[in-house]
Amino acid sequence: MENRVHPDLKTFLSAMPESHLTRENIVESRSVMHEMLGKEEVTMENVTTSERFIASSNGAPDVRIRIYEPTEKCDTLPAILYIHGGGFIIGSIDMFDASCQMLVSQLNCVVVSVGYRLAPEHPYPAGVEDCYTALEWLAANAANLGIDVNRLAVHGASAGGGLTAAVSLLARDRKGPKIAFQMPLYPMIDNRCILPSNDEITDARVWNGPQNHRAWEMYLGPHYADDAPSYAAPLHAEDYSDLPPTYTFIGDLDPFRDETIEYIAKLTKAGVPTEFHLYPGCFHGFEHMVPQAEISQRAIENYLYAFKKAFDKAASPTT
Repeated sequence: MENRVHPDLKTFLSAMPESHLTRENIVESRSVMHEMLGKEEVTMENVTTSERFIASSNGAPDVRIRIYEPTEKCDTLPAILYIHGGGFIIGSIDMFDASCQMLVSQLNCVVVSVGYRLAPEHPYPAGVEDCYTALEWLAANAANLGIDVNRLAVHGASAGGGLTAAVSLLARDRKGPKIAFQMPLYPMIDNRCILPSNDEITDARVWNGPQNHRAWEMYLGPHYADDAPSYAAPLHAEDYSDLPPTYTFIGDLDPFRDETIEYIAKLTKAGVPTEFHLYPGCFHGFEHMVPQAEISQRAIENYLYAFKKAFDKAASPTT
């Protein structure tokens, strides 16, 4: 890994401890991650936050959401449904609070972050159904939130990227809310874990192939590598037509590299407007873990620009 990692990321990687998530230590691992990423409160003066629980239409438990809004609103705003990452097994609204505030501050939009249920306690389809419930709530409450329902995006990274892709499929197939744009960054979308990059990336300091196997097993059960519904593993959808315009990126040292490339190819062949960036020497979640690095700043600036262009186009669909 040291011979291939980007120079901007080498110091960080050398100081990273190894991680070995298992079913047996999942509760402890969540606590450790929360202490690292979710304990410190971040407050941006131009962002207002609130929380609530929303009812599920399918009899499931109420879903926790956190709403982020500009402190001062002038017009109706675009909106983003934010779906956090964590391999379907860790992660929380709190851990990605700063990311959501940044989106509001930079894009002048409303963000709704969804606290979906995690595996293994709540395996598929609990998480994706919670996310879809949040999407329906967001669209139904557009007027109260002051958002433009024609500028509704779905965004997440890693498992959040996989859930983003799944929610877009669900919205199309259920004839649900119209999604103007999706941004599934380095998405977790292939339960088989058989493409070359999955076996290539084994360093325990970053998300890797063996970790990927364990996470899918917790999400889908002992037969996780068998045929899975496309709403669990979106790489296996048979029809990619009529999905939202898409933006994504990934590092070439990410175990999801090859499935992301295959996903992008399928979207493009189906006529979905798609933009994709492959960053050399970058491991899974590099822009989140080392945001101060030049290559991370470049990746962040690029996806913020993609959001701005997508919202502009959705506001003026004939131009």
